[in-house]
Amino acid sequence: MKFFTNSLLLISIFILSSSLTTAQSISIPDTLSGWDKSWTASANGSQAAYDNWSQGGVSSISGTASSVFTLLHRDGQFSYGFRTSLKYGQSNIRDGGVRKTDDQISIRNRFNYLFRKDGSISTYATIHFRTQFDKGYEYSDQAGKPNILISRFMAPAYLSEGLGLSFSTSSTFSLEAGLGLKQTFVTDDNLASVYGLERGENFRSEGGLTTGINFEKEVFEDILYSSSLETFTNLLIPVDETDVFWSNEIVGKINSIVSASFQFELRYDNDYSSELQVKQVLSAGVSVSIY
Repeated sequence: MKFFTNSLLLISIFILSSSLTTAQSISIPDTLSGWDKSWTASANGSQAAYDNWSQGGVSSISGTASSVFTLLHRDGQFSYGFRTSLKYGQSNIRDGGVRKTDDQISIRNRFNYLFRKDGSISTYATIHFRTQFDKGYEYSDQAGKPNILISRFMAPAYLSEGLGLSFSTSSTFSLEAGLGLKQTFVTDDNLASVYGLERGENFRSEGGLTTGINFEKEVFEDILYSSSLETFTNLLIPVDETDVFWSNEIVGKINSIVSASFQFELRYDNDYSSELQVKQVLSAGVSVSIY
């Protein structure tokens, strides 16, 4: 309860003190005709230093770089969206060494065909690939006990495909459901068992049902909030082992260059853990639109 109370407090402080977002899902405007592209690069960081400070503190320096490239196209009732999202961050903590704070490779493709011109009902097809750049560790809090390697590039990696129907009640909300495939790749044999594979196996393919809920709205001037909830249910395993991915993001521009962002994600993947995975990042830095 304390964690969620702190999370809500941080969200409130952030909304009151800064300004906005990029959604993980791909939204294609109804007003678009032809091609549209955008590319944004960001660098966020923080630094703290203490010397004989009565209140205590640990010196640290951290930084995160990200790049989001989006390509959209609409021709009549057909539309296509492509997005590549890359993130990587590290923090150097005194006496704690260098630790990774963020790491993401995400490539999304989305195809849509409108059954109704008002955009309320459409069919969709999606292809999504995700992995990470660098090694990830479960860090030990005991002296002399080594950190445990739990991930690295292409271990794991996920490729998912979906096909179904999408229902939209407005430009801010959509609901979709359909059939899906999910492939899991673990190229490091030593990590196979961490992600539900037998030792020596490097690949698993699953079929099932997918659902998605997407919400995107400008909650204040220059403050856009986006939320995406995705599920995947393997038809051959119990329903309570359904994969759930819920991402929330607020990204704002304080001025034309300086930006701030807040991310909050919840994941449930029983292949990795029976417990919820939680990610929370609050950052500020420089954001530049390349085009």
